[in-house]
Amino acid sequence: MTDPRPASIDSTAGAGDRPALAAWHAAWAVAAALLALGGRWIGGVEGPVFYAVLVMVVPGVAGLALLLRDGAPERMALLGLWGLGAVASAGLSGGLTGPLAGFLFLPLAAGIALGGSRPVQAGAAAVAAAALSGLFSAWLLAGPGEHLPALAAISAVLTAGAAALAVRLSWRGREARLASAEAEVRRVETLLAAQPGLTLVLEASGRVLAAYGAPPSSLPVDPLFEQGLVATVHAPDRPRLLAALARAGTGHESSATLTPRLALDRRVQFVFRRLEEAGEPRIIAQAFDATAQYARELGLETARSEAEAREAGKTRFLANMSHELRTPLNAVLGFSDIMRQRLFGPLPDRYAEYAENIHQAGGHLLDLINDLLDVSKIEAERYTLTRERFDVREVVSQAMALVRVNAEEKGLTLSGVLPPEALEVSADRRALKQIALNLLSNAVKFTPAGGSVTMAVEAVGPYLEIVVSDTGVGIAPEDVKRLGRPFEQAGALEQRRLGTGLGLSLVRAFAELHGGRMTIDSTLGEGTAVTVRMPVALAARAPAPEGGAEVIPLPLANGG
Repeated sequence: MTDPRPASIDSTAGAGDRPALAAWHAAWAVAAALLALGGRWIGGVEGPVFYAVLVMVVPGVAGLALLLRDGAPERMALLGLWGLGAVASAGLSGGLTGPLAGFLFLPLAAGIALGGSRPVQAGAAAVAAAALSGLFSAWLLAGPGEHLPALAAISAVLTAGAAALAVRLSWRGREARLASAEAEVRRVETLLAAQPGLTLVLEASGRVLAAYGAPPSSLPVDPLFEQGLVATVHAPDRPRLLAALARAGTGHESSATLTPRLALDRRVQFVFRRLEEAGEPRIIAQAFDATAQYARELGLETARSEAEAREAGKTRFLANMSHELRTPLNAVLGFSDIMRQRLFGPLPDRYAEYAENIHQAGGHLLDLINDLLDVSKIEAERYTLTRERFDVREVVSQAMALVRVNAEEKGLTLSGVLPPEALEVSADRRALKQIALNLLSNAVKFTPAGGSVTMAVEAVGPYLEIVVSDTGVGIAPEDVKRLGRPFEQAGALEQRRLGTGLGLSLVRAFAELHGGRMTIDSTLGEGTAVTVRMPVALAARAPAPEGGAEVIPLPLANGG
């Protein structure tokens, strides 16, 4: 990227003036050489004066090196050579009292030709050094230098011509640099004016000093210059604008989306940065039309509010319906249970079978309703944990007892690996029982006859770890990622009909409410292990005695 800053007028001239500078040095070298040779052959210039003229040829020839390499160090070195030549020439010819007095001012002319304040100052210092050298030489000679009026006149004319050409050359270089700087400024202004946004140069108070680019249609430029940025903004947004300006004034970038006072249905986004200009603090502001973005954000916010309202309504509906359905369902279960137990007399076998089916279907429906109620409470963030201290082995044993009948009917081996000593936890008893019951129910449900289901419970530091493993159908890797969300199920259609997809969702939710997490490790066709880990153990359990944890097999029909 090109540096947009214009070149300094006082800087060294660029590569464009090399040929002119080389030509100036070459012309001086030729003129000095001709003067030395002509003075010797025609005017009888010999001895120190002759060598004094020849010395001044050297810097002229050295100046041709600018065609090969040019830069500030090279020019200062060349100017030093001019100064040495002037000092030597003045020492050989008598300085200001000699015939080559004009040559003393050649370093100043060279400094002017080379351009810049530093070369001119160095050239003036070289002139002073040459003058001192001439005075010292005249003192040694005990009088003025050799009297050669023609040579003195010619040297003065040559020096004046060289100085005039140097001034002309310096002026042309200055003009070229000024033209280049002005062109660069115009290019930068053109780029700024063509940018899609509006760039403002502001004072800390918000007064607009300059504007570049295309302003948003809702923010005309003329009122900005007349009234200032603060006055063109809608009054309720002004404190936010002033805060953004104050933050930018401290050197921090700030932004604000504001409403123009003359277009209240539009929005303009401003980005503010501090700019140090001539020692005075200035603020650069970029303005973009943010109406479309504001409309999108407003639409998204509206859609989010509507979605939250619908979700809250769905949650309330589920909670209310679950509650209303459980009341008549409890009656159905109660009456069907009375009929199953034949409390009021015998029933025909067919009716007894119907009562059993009604009771089983009602129990399944009640479990589903309870799960829905728990899910709706958790989603509505209305489920409150009731923590208490208890021995987790009691809760796990109760859950295992509840699934014993189903496991017995399917011919499964159900066993528990529990610690031999009490394992106290601080948790919600009902939630913990639900976790154990859901995991065991899923394992029994998806394990074929002849398989086994094992529940292991132990404390790992402050964490309670519950692992339920089975030798069931297993879960495909792509399905493992989905499980744990409400109504997500895995496996074939026949397997999905066995559940609702709420069991693992509740396990995960209850574990997270306790600050824990649930993980699933499964191999398709081999079995599944679900691990729940929660920081609810009150103290790390002492090491188990030799022989490890206690294995509690439950008596089943198959002898497991």
